[in-house]
Amino acid sequence: MAFIDNYSLQGKIAWVTGASYGIGFAIASAYAEAGATIVFNDIKQELVDKGLASYKEKGIDAHGYVCDVTNEEQVQAAVEKIQNEVGIIDILVNNAGIIKRIPMTEMKAEEFRQVIDVDLNAPFIVSKAVIPGMMKKGHGKIINICSMMSELGRETVSAYAAAKGGLKMLTRNICAEYGQYNIQCNGIGPGYIATPQTAPLREKQADGSRHPFDEFICARTPAGRWLNAEELQGPAVFLASEASNAVNGHILYVDGGILAYIGKQP
Repeated sequence: MAFIDNYSLQGKIAWVTGASYGIGFAIASAYAEAGATIVFNDIKQELVDKGLASYKEKGIDAHGYVCDVTNEEQVQAAVEKIQNEVGIIDILVNNAGIIKRIPMTEMKAEEFRQVIDVDLNAPFIVSKAVIPGMMKKGHGKIINICSMMSELGRETVSAYAAAKGGLKMLTRNICAEYGQYNIQCNGIGPGYIATPQTAPLREKQADGSRHPFDEFICARTPAGRWLNAEELQGPAVFLASEASNAVNGHILYVDGGILAYIGKQP
C-alpha cells in the first residue's frame, strides 16, 4: 500500500453530528472527497433538508436524519436506523454544539445546563451508542470538536469552557477505556473561525474602524487573521484515517497559534 493511501477513507461510514452547515459541513465534505459515505443529523427536518441540498450541490450523496443528540432514546434509534440503512459507523465526529455568551453571575443555572447538555452530555450519549458497533467491527475513530476553550478561560463563556474542558477529558477517557478495541478517540480544538455567525465581528464599523474583538483576535493570533472552516479539513481527515492509528487521546489545536501567544500584548 502506498503511503498516501493511509489517508483514504474509502469504504468508511462517517457520522458528523450537526453537519448541515458550518464546521461540520466542511469536515463531512472533506470526508466525502476522501471516499467516505456521509451521515449527518440535525435537530429539525428543515435543517436536514437544507443540508441535503448543500451536499447535493457538491455532488455528495449524504444521508440525513432528524435527531436531538441530547436525547438518549432518539440517538439510539438513529444509530439503529443508520446501521440498518447505511451500515455500522466507522467514524464519528461529535461536532454539534452551542455557546451562550453571558457573564457567569448573570447566567441562569438552566442556561448553564443547556450548554453542558449539548456540548458535553451529547458527545457522551452519541459515543456511548456508537462504540458497540465499532467494537464489533474491530476498529473506530471518534473525533470530538473540543475548541481552544478546553484550554483557555475567557469572560462570558463559563459554561462553554467548562463543557469543552470536560469534553477534552472525555476524549482521554474514551481512549483509556476503548483503545484496547482499536478505537482511537481524539479531539480538534479550533481557534476563532470566520463563519456567518462571526461576520458582524469582522466587518468594518460605521466609522471605518475595525471591531475591537476583530483587532484582539488578529493581534493575538500569530497567523494574524481569523481561520476558516476548510482549514479544519486536513486535521479531521488525518484523525479519521489509518494515518493516525497510533494517535489516541490527544487534542489537536488548529488555532493559528493563538494558544501559544494569547498572553502577549499587541
